[in-house]
Formats: sequence, C-alpha cells, structure tokens
Amino acid sequence: MVAATGNADTTVGHGELIKEVERALTTHGRALLTGPAGAGKTEVAGAVAAAAATRHETVLRLAPEAADQWIPEASAAALLASVPCFALERLSGPQRTAIALLRRETDAPRAGRDHVALRLAVVEVLRTLAARTPVLLVLDNAQWLDAESTDLLRFALRLTPPRVRVLVAECVQGGAPVGGPLCGPGTPAIRVPALGADEIAELLAHHGLPARLAGRIHQASGGNPRLALALGHSLAEAAEARDGSAHHADPLPLSGQAREVARRLLAEAPAPARRTLLLAALAARPTTALLRRAGRPHAEAELAEAERAALVTVGEDGAVTFTAGALPMALAADAGWPERAAGHSALAAAVDDPVQAVRHRALAVDTPDEWLAAEITEAAAACRRRGQRALAAELGLLAAERTPTNRPGDELARLVAAAEDAGWAGRADLARRATRAVLARDASPADRVRARLAVIDAAGQALAALDETFAHAMDDAASDPALQAAVQLRIATKYNLSDGDPVRSRDAAAEAGALAALGGDQVAEAMALTVRARMGRILGDPDAEDILAEALALPAPEVPLGMRNAPQYLAVRHALFDDRLDDARRQLLVLLPAVRRTGSAEDVFEVLRSLTEVELRRGRCTSASAHARRALELTIEAGLSPGPAWYAAAMAEAMGGSFARAAGYARRGIQASEEEHDQVFLSRSLYALGLTELATGEAARAVATLRRVAELEEAQQVVDPSILRWHGELAEALVAADAPDEAAELIGSVRTVALRLGRGAVVAALDRARGLCLSAHGGADAAVDLLEATAQRFAALELPVERGRTLLALARVERRRRRRAPARAALRAAAEVFTAAGAKPWTELAAENREAGLAPVGGAGVALAALTEAETRLALLVAEGASNQEAAAKLFVSVKTVEARLTRIYQKLDVRSRAQLATALRTR
Repeated sequence: MVAATGNADTTVGHGELIKEVERALTTHGRALLTGPAGAGKTEVAGAVAAAAATRHETVLRLAPEAADQWIPEASAAALLASVPCFALERLSGPQRTAIALLRRETDAPRAGRDHVALRLAVVEVLRTLAARTPVLLVLDNAQWLDAESTDLLRFALRLTPPRVRVLVAECVQGGAPVGGPLCGPGTPAIRVPALGADEIAELLAHHGLPARLAGRIHQASGGNPRLALALGHSLAEAAEARDGSAHHADPLPLSGQAREVARRLLAEAPAPARRTLLLAALAARPTTALLRRAGRPHAEAELAEAERAALVTVGEDGAVTFTAGALPMALAADAGWPERAAGHSALAAAVDDPVQAVRHRALAVDTPDEWLAAEITEAAAACRRRGQRALAAELGLLAAERTPTNRPGDELARLVAAAEDAGWAGRADLARRATRAVLARDASPADRVRARLAVIDAAGQALAALDETFAHAMDDAASDPALQAAVQLRIATKYNLSDGDPVRSRDAAAEAGALAALGGDQVAEAMALTVRARMGRILGDPDAEDILAEALALPAPEVPLGMRNAPQYLAVRHALFDDRLDDARRQLLVLLPAVRRTGSAEDVFEVLRSLTEVELRRGRCTSASAHARRALELTIEAGLSPGPAWYAAAMAEAMGGSFARAAGYARRGIQASEEEHDQVFLSRSLYALGLTELATGEAARAVATLRRVAELEEAQQVVDPSILRWHGELAEALVAADAPDEAAELIGSVRTVALRLGRGAVVAALDRARGLCLSAHGGADAAVDLLEATAQRFAALELPVERGRTLLALARVERRRRRRAPARAALRAAAEVFTAAGAKPWTELAAENREAGLAPVGGAGVALAALTEAETRLALLVAEGASNQEAAAKLFVSVKTVEARLTRIYQKLDVRSRAQLATALRTR
C-alpha cells in the first residue's frame, strides 16, 4: 500500500527534519519519530513515504486509531489487508490459513489460530516484497497499536532483510512507548520540534490566513502546527462573523477544533496533575511555591508529570510556564464555575501581591459588591501607576462588572477608564469590549469620544477600517473644540499611515492645532505641531525644524497619545535622520524608562525601534539586534501590529545577523503591512528586502523590489531622502542589473534635493552608487578616486557599515580593472570594518569576495574580471545550459536584453558560441 502524498504546505518548517529522517533510515534502516499530538509527525512520515514512492519503493503504511488498541491483532489485520496479492502466493498452507483466519476477524476465536504460522507469514510477506523492490514500512500512531500486533511486528521486524526499512511515529507523553521495543536497540529517535514564529507565519499564509496574526498564534500554539491552524481558523471565523476582518490583537477564540486539540494535549497528564495545572492557569505568575500554598502539596511531582507531557516548563526558581498559551485557556474554559471560583479563592489567600489578591477575590464571586468594586478600582489605579496598563484595563472591566446597578455613574467611569487603559496598552480587544459597554449606556458625548479614541489608539497600524469610528467620534465631539482636536489628531495620523498622504495629514494637524488652541489644550496643540513638523520633514519643508522648535516650547505631552507623538520623540527621530546618532541615542535612553512607566506598549516599542535604527547606523549591530529582539517580543506579548517589528528585525538581521533571516522577516513585514493597509511600513519592509536582495547578488529582484519603494514614496509625496534611504540602493541595483544610465539619472535627481536639504550622508551613499556608474561607463580611475573619497567621508560621519560597503564597491571596481592588490586591500579593510561593527553577514560577504574574485587566474579568468556583475550572472546561466528565454525569466529582464548582454560577453571573452563560453568558464 503506497502512502498518499500530502500537500506541500503540511511540512512547512520540517524540511531539515525530513532529511534527518531519510539519513537515519539510510544509515540504520530504522527511525523513530516522536512528539506531542499535532506536532506534524504524520505529515513528516507522509513526506518520507511519498519520496520513497517516487523512487518506486514499496510503501506499506499503517495508522491505527485510538479504538484499535483494544481490538486484538486489529493492526496486523489492517497491514496484511494492504499487501499485494503476489506477496501471498508463495506462502505455505498453514501460513495462508493463518492469514485467512486473521482476515475473517471474528469468524474464528484467537485460541484456534496458529500464531507461529501467522508470525512466519508476516516475515515471508515482507521478504517477498523486498525481493522485488526496497520496502518502507511506516507505522504512524504507534501508541495505538494493540498489544498482539505489537508483539507480532516486533518478531517479524527482527527477521526482515535490510531492504525493509521501518519508520515509526508515536506520541509518547503517557504510558509505555512502543516504538523503541518495536524497532530494536540503537534506533535513532528524532523528536519533531515546535515551529518558529516565521514558520507559523508561512503555515498561515499557505492556508489563506492573515500572516500578521503569526506572533500571537505562535505564542498561543507553542509552535504546534495543528493547534496553530485550528486557532487561525477559529479567529478568522470569529472575525468573519463580526465584521469580516481579523485584528492583530483580537482574543484568540478557543472553540471547535482548537479546543479539541488543546484538550487532547492536556489529556496526556494524569487527573491530579491537571487539577494543579488549573490553578497554574488561573494564576498570573504561577510558581511551585504558590501552588503549594494554594492547596496542592504535591505540586512539584504533578508538575514534573506535566513537564514530561510537554505541557509546561518549570524554571529553577519554580516559575511555571505553559508551552502553549491555549493550554491555560482550555483548562479554565473546561472547568466549571465552582471549580474556578474555588481556585481563585485559594489563590487569593496564597498570593503575596495585593493587586493579584483583589483580582482573585473578584473572580471568585459573580455578584455585585460596591466595596469589592472600589477595591478593584484602587487596584487598577495601582497598576496604572506601575505602568501595567493592560492589567489595569482588565481590572477596570472587572470593577464595572462588580458595580451594583444603583451606581451607574461609577460603573460608567470605570468602563471609560478601562477603555483608555486598553488604548494605552494596545489591547484592541479590551478597548472594544469596554467601548461597547460605554455606548450601551447613557454616556455623555465626552465619554463616548474618550471610549472611541481608545479603540483608535489600540488599533496600532490598522486604522484603515475605522472610518466609521472616526466619524462617530467627530460627531460626538462637535460641541467641544478640545475633543475635536483630539479626534482630528488621530485623523492626521491615519492620513499619513493608512492613506499615505502627508499633505492631508499636515492640513488635518493644522486644523487640530487651531481647535486645541480654541479649547485651551496646550498638550494637544504641541502634538498637532509635532505632526505638522513630521509631515513637513517628509515633504522637504524647510520650516519643519522651526515648527518642531515651537512644539518643544509648549508643555510636554503625556496623554492621550503618548510619547511617540510628542515633540521630544520627533526631535530624536530628526537627530537620527540627520545622523546625529550620539544625541539620538542619549535622548532615547532617557525616554525608555519614562515610556515604560507609562505602560504604553506602543511607546516602548517605538523607542526600541529607534534604538535599533540608531545602533545599526552607529555600527553597533549586536546591541541593535538585542533591541530589535525585545521589540519583537513586546509586539507579540502586547498584541501590537507586527509589521513595524518585523521591519526592525529584518534590518537588524540584514546588518548583524543573516541575509536569509532578514529576507524572511522583511517578507513577513510586507505581508502584514499590506493586510493592515500600512503604507509607511510597507515601504520600509520592501526596502529591507531590496537591500538584502542587492547584498546577495539578486540585482534584478532588488531593482523590482526597490522600484516598488520608489512608487510608494512618490505616491506618498516624500521629498526628503534622509528618512528612508532607498535611493542609493536602487541606483546600485540598476548598475548591477546593467542599467547604469537609469542609475545615473536617478542619482542626479536625488542628489540635487539632498544637497539642497543638507543631507550629507545621503549624498555620500549616492556617490558610492555614482562610483559604480563611472566604472560601468569605463571611467575606472575616476570611480576609484570617488569611492576612496566617499569611504573617507563615511569614516568622518562615523557610519562604519556604510564605509565598509563603500570599500566593497571599491574592491569590485579595482577587480574589474585587474588590480588585484588594491582589490585585496579594499576587501581586507572592509572585513575589518564589518568585524568591528558586528556586521556578520557583511563580513562573510567580504570573505566570499576575496575567495571568489582574487584567486590567481589564467587568460580567460583575466577577461572574466572585466564582466559586470549582471554579465557574470548571465554567463554562468548560459554556460549551465539555460536558453535565452530561461535566462531572461531568471534574471527578470527581457529576451532582447539577454541577447544584447550576451553579445557584449562574447566580445569581452573573445568567444563565438555557448560552447566556447562554457569552456572559458571551466578554464576560469
């Protein structure tokens, strides 16, 4: 029986694992796959079986179900029923009879069967099959094999020839494993690992689910593919039922298949352990000590059982962490109210944090109680002071629920406060819940506006779908200029972020400023000036700095939009754009603890993102990577829009990690930004991808990607080239793609603007590209002089990675004019600069250039050095047998371009045919 091939997407993230299984089968003839339910064992086994089938091997596949383990010899009968008839023809009479009796199942009692003949028959069948072709026996769900079949197969597999290979997949979380005894000692055991966040994003995309949810679904699923897909489908269905779109911060609904998968995982732990796990699920920060105090004296032993079942991890300090966020959700959902109430009561008496004690007391009852509601309100205020805005929002909602009906004013105030706390925390789910409750009550227009603004603030980058919310908020604010100003400020942000229109954003901010002045709100006036200054910088307005200075002279804003919209933060961004990096870093390190105290997750993220960009420019790639990692963790934890975090991670990887990982993060950022209609970070993620493609030699792809950036920037009317510095990269990509004239035209137009605005580092990056243009046009001497001067300018600007990239360009030009010693010196200097900066992928790139381009060469090799990068790539493709059409498709150019480029290659290498070209390259 040949296993059916699975869909390609079912093995996302398991490519290397499949190769490992293949190696184990080749070396040992046996392999054992283990892992929790839903980890992907069946999919991996199916992929291995499909590969064997394509090699024309005989594949036998057995996959018993849970009920089969109680039916004697059920699996053996299923296996023999799938065997081709020819394998039974050579069996002796007793062996045929034994198989016939087995196939009849209940027609004959087991006591009347010849079990020795049956065992020998299975051995003979496997030998007969192996005599024709190699055999792969796949035993999936081995934990559900009945005891009799397990014994029979263990006997048979000891006597089979080496051409019979065996792959056993089992879920070993409880009970005795059968895979090891079945395959024998020394069998390699390979555990199916959990998927990473990137792999979960790829899995979701394969199934048509929003990639922007990948971070939260990865956290909730623990990287379990089956649970991740079930959660993704549940979230998509819930969003469709609501308004058709899933928000990145929506609560993950644990229903249907997702709940069943979670239940099946939890079922592997014994009942006492599950009771301890329920207490851990109800606690905010569970520890073994807390669980003991809460009435689980054997918590350590029970948690050890849960840890063996891969449900939790227990740290050295006793901290208990669930491996998947959906597990505590399932435990709480499946427990009845009396059990949950008892658990909260026990925890209320056991915790040492007064805020958590109040929370547990409130959750242990379900009746209104004004004294308790007041206690919860005070606890929420304490959380607000600590910067724990998400917890403050949860407590505020709980306080409103416990408020008696005869105190509607208190209830409404608590709901509005909860909404605003949720807005600060970026918790869109809590903000919407609190706002729905406010709008369902007799709330004043001011309270309705405050609640709706919380929904807008919590939405992050996903503002495109909130037009109706903006309209209602503006209508409610009609009689209050200060409230109108607050709404208008959010509209200004939307115009820039979602609509990509800085002119409308600037005009809306000007209107907000006028309204704020009319309403006497200087904080809102300062923020309006900040938005105007930000848009002015984008539009190349020379008055932008003066407007920012005016904003800085007004009171520093603390509410409601947070530090990321304050003039102090924009001053930091301008310092970054102007390459005043030490000033920017110093100010950011002052802001970081301040925004952490406010509890605004989005503000903290913004500061971490800016620190990442500053450190990358300063050549502190290790520090930048640490900031980017914390920003990504915060994004997932707080449920923020993931596009900006993936962009920051992509840039950190492109400079200090891995080009491959950078491209993966950039693609995730592109997809998330497209899903959320975020034009600003769509441009940035595309830039990160284009930079990576340029660095890895994919010039045609880099041109296509960076042209998208150019189109988006043009649509957004961006004038200042210092904000997103894609211009030099596109020019370099155009030169590498054999379009130096277009590159020169781009450089000329942007250089004029950069000189007018005084953007020295942008001019230097353009000069690096101009040096490559000069070289492509035959002006090698002028190119070398310009690149050497540009490298010195980058050194003076203290931009080490840019200096290293310029030295790489210098080495390429020197190599083209056959000056090996200067090329070697430039590459050596570039490697030293990159190493000092911690720019790992660029260090490796410099080393690859030394190995590839500076080895001794003969006559043909000398001629090859005269080829451009685009010509070299085409020459290699043609030498490998590619037709003009195939080469054009791979290089993303037209066939006519290939023909013209090939003519130049023939002339430079003095060859007249493809065969001679291939010979020349082999000589090289």
